[in-house]
Amino acid sequence: QVQPVESGGGLVQAGDSLRLSCAASGRTFSSSAMGWFRQAPGKEREFVAAIGWTGYGTLCADSVKGRFTISRDNAKNTVYLQMNSLKPEDTAVYYCAARTWPQPRVYASDYHYWGQGTQVTVSS
Repeated sequence: QVQPVESGGGLVQAGDSLRLSCAASGRTFSSSAMGWFRQAPGKEREFVAAIGWTGYGTLCADSVKGRFTISRDNAKNTVYLQMNSLKPEDTAVYYCAARTWPQPRVYASDYHYWGQGTQVTVSS
């Protein structure tokens, strides 16, 4: 099993940067793809970015491409989401998720373990 725990959310202004972290416990982190999703009030949960195990690459939603970067530090069992040039429409609860396969995916249903989420609020 992999248990993700998010941190790093907060209140920022438009144009600011924020880095989210996801610490994942469990022996299977090394073979797990990790993803970030977000859910704004009244909206469906949507894909943000995902990263596979070494060599499997990354995926990124068009809405954040060029502004957000996903990375992982396997020695620390941690995944990061660097968010730059934040916009008010980025306001949401951000969730970290893990799947028990090394390939990254964009669908929430492909992920098996979820964190509790961290709130990101971007003021205009």
